[in-house]
Amino acid sequence: MPTDRWPPLHCSIWFSIYGLFVLFSVGSSLCLKGSKMENCLNLSSSSSTNLSLKNNRSLPISTIFSLPSPIPKWPPGEGFASGIIDLGGLQVSQISTFTQIWATHEGGPDNLGATFYEPSSIPQGFFMLGSYSQPNNKPLFGWVLVAKDTTNDSPNGSLKMPLDYTLIWSSESSNIKQDSKGYIWLPTPPKGYKAAGHMVTNSLKKPSGEKFRCVRTDLTDLIEVDTWIWGLGEEVNSSGLNIYSSRPTIRGTQALGVPVGSFLTKYGGVAMSLACLKNVKANLSTMPNVQQIQALVQAYSPSIYLHPDEEYLPSSVNWFFQNGALLHKGQDNTPVRIEPNGSNLPQGSSNDGAYWLDLPIDEKAKEMVKKGYLDTAKAYLHIKPTLGATFTDIAMWIFYPFNGPARVKVMIINIPLEKIGQHVGDWEHVTLRVSNFNGKLKAIFFSQHSGGIWVDASELEFQNGNKPVTYASLHGHAFYPKPGLILQGGDTIGIRNDAAKSKMVMDTGTRFTVVAAEYLPPSIVVEPPWLNFTRKWGPNINYDIDEEIEKVEKLLPGKLKSKFMNFVRSIPKEILGEEGPTGPKVKNNWIRDELP
Repeated sequence: MPTDRWPPLHCSIWFSIYGLFVLFSVGSSLCLKGSKMENCLNLSSSSSTNLSLKNNRSLPISTIFSLPSPIPKWPPGEGFASGIIDLGGLQVSQISTFTQIWATHEGGPDNLGATFYEPSSIPQGFFMLGSYSQPNNKPLFGWVLVAKDTTNDSPNGSLKMPLDYTLIWSSESSNIKQDSKGYIWLPTPPKGYKAAGHMVTNSLKKPSGEKFRCVRTDLTDLIEVDTWIWGLGEEVNSSGLNIYSSRPTIRGTQALGVPVGSFLTKYGGVAMSLACLKNVKANLSTMPNVQQIQALVQAYSPSIYLHPDEEYLPSSVNWFFQNGALLHKGQDNTPVRIEPNGSNLPQGSSNDGAYWLDLPIDEKAKEMVKKGYLDTAKAYLHIKPTLGATFTDIAMWIFYPFNGPARVKVMIINIPLEKIGQHVGDWEHVTLRVSNFNGKLKAIFFSQHSGGIWVDASELEFQNGNKPVTYASLHGHAFYPKPGLILQGGDTIGIRNDAAKSKMVMDTGTRFTVVAAEYLPPSIVVEPPWLNFTRKWGPNINYDIDEEIEKVEKLLPGKLKSKFMNFVRSIPKEILGEEGPTGPKVKNNWIRDELP
């Protein structure tokens, strides 16, 4: 590591220890309103709403989120962004306009409560499948599906009215801040049908069966809880009422489950019997064509900011190959230079350890390649259907020739590690999730080492219209939606992930190439040879981790030594850098969802 960036290790640690001693000695005693119609809220058209705007004005949910700029008119195609999707005997439409029904002002995330809605402006012939709910700690930004029976088979149609409603919870006996009394109902479906959502009212009168429908069982799929929306306390209480968003249990490029957008209730740890929909038609005509993909990338391409102290920059794969990257084979001591397009890389098979890539042998060339070359960097795009082809995931893969050493924070002491975290060949990605009903950006997944997070569009930072901002962490290159320090581990000890804006920025909209879109004919999107290299993009690194720990451990105060040692030993191998990473097509999320 360059000496002009870090002071000598022992000096910086003893300086921090002195600060720690002082700290311990002295003690230590955080539609936009009147705007575009992306999400709209109707407060006056329903007698079931009596929420005082004065009481609700300060809550984040009182602001209706809209993308900063209008979405463009998409190029013509088959079914993408047409507003309606045919699932096979059942047409569905995504509704983002709501009538507020009931709100509570405590409990749930940040103890701000939640609000419950019905979809409004429902197209003629379509029916509700469930109510919508969202925590009050976020701007209003959501959707639910409404459905239309297209079978022309009255006795066995795809939709039927519920036989009855069962009251599963009421706020009457709850001592909580609320705008009125709230009631959550579970529809009783006819035999051979399932309910796909709850109904919410603010009176004890049962909901009307005229506007709600249950779905024929063969057109449904299994669901599971996703994120927590609300409960009576500030944290999930497994013995009480909890409201969750839901998602199909099986997810991936081949999975047919379609989320309804409604919520799922668990009471006493038991989930109510609900289902999602299923794209039984396996209809992929809703996916964007090549021209529409280009337009989507131009509309939503993220800007990736590198940390101002970043030494190890991204590059194109071709630049990596052209500048001396080597292909190693087993015990063969004569590595081979890789062709610029990777045409001499072994194809297919499995990650069997027979081959791996590495930096050039020449030290000068090796150091040059490790630094990368930002001007050549590209975003490599994988376009794939998800959630029953009602959404498109645009996975943007970024390649770094080298991943730098990690840094650990122990209390107030920052420790630059010499080898831990280093590895050759670093693949990182962000995934844009776009609605196939209208082409609107709904969320982004930020990959972070061995995991990552989904972030709703309403919580993203944007610039230059609807282009999200992404931050790559120093040395580790994990992606984050906001700048700052993210400590991976615990509150007092962990791997530092520092993210900040700098003059080093990658505009993914100006340098990208689509490398895979399996739903399109192979002649339209030709996969480069390197994509089907299934072995490791870097060698396994064998170093004495105990020796690395001892270099730092002996300089720490007594109690911190054991904490540091235990923490380092708990770090996954992919973060330690002991194992060479695999390429995008070998990752689980290539055909599955981003998170299990």
